[in-house]
Amino acid sequence: MTRTEKSIHQIAELVCSKDIDNDAIEGAVRELLIAFGEDPDRQGLLRTPVRVALMYSELLAGYRTDPIDMVNDAIFEVNYDEMVLVRDIEFYSLCEHHMLPFIGRAHVAYIPKGKVIGLSKIPRIVDLYARRLQLQERMTRQVADFLNELLNPRGVAVVLEGIHMCAMMRGVKKHDARMTTSAMLGLFRSQLATRQEFLDNISRGAAPLRV
Repeated sequence: MTRTEKSIHQIAELVCSKDIDNDAIEGAVRELLIAFGEDPDRQGLLRTPVRVALMYSELLAGYRTDPIDMVNDAIFEVNYDEMVLVRDIEFYSLCEHHMLPFIGRAHVAYIPKGKVIGLSKIPRIVDLYARRLQLQERMTRQVADFLNELLNPRGVAVVLEGIHMCAMMRGVKKHDARMTTSAMLGLFRSQLATRQEFLDNISRGAAPLRV
């Protein structure tokens, strides 16, 4: 593994390479059903532990996604130094405090310094961090730091807009509350005009975030 590959693995913050423990999840879900006062052996719940284990394998896949395989050599040398922006990337994650979903969209931009990345890889980077137990604030910075490490661009900007079920279904029960977080690196932090161009681009024609 090269030095660059090691740094990419480190910044990806992978948990481990082994598969998720489906048997342990199934046993825990069965115990939860009993604790809820349910009968895990009734017809409607017989396969619920299996379904939940398979669901978590998908929703938490970001812990075990190899970032090198994900990028798959889709980095190209290009003589281009203007902003590259991918907006309205939908994401689905789980709040680490209550394990309830939060969903939303990400806007990701960078200013190349001799290298660009394939278009489809930016949504994959978002998913790498979304498919974990997360905080929106941390996820925003992780996406920015990963892209910054991968491309060494002149600047990176990430804005996430999220709707959090833990604030809608329980607690304050505020259905219309939206959370916006941002991370600005390089020129997006140091140059107001560059940052404003990015913010203008993601606000132009943007529809309200809906459940």
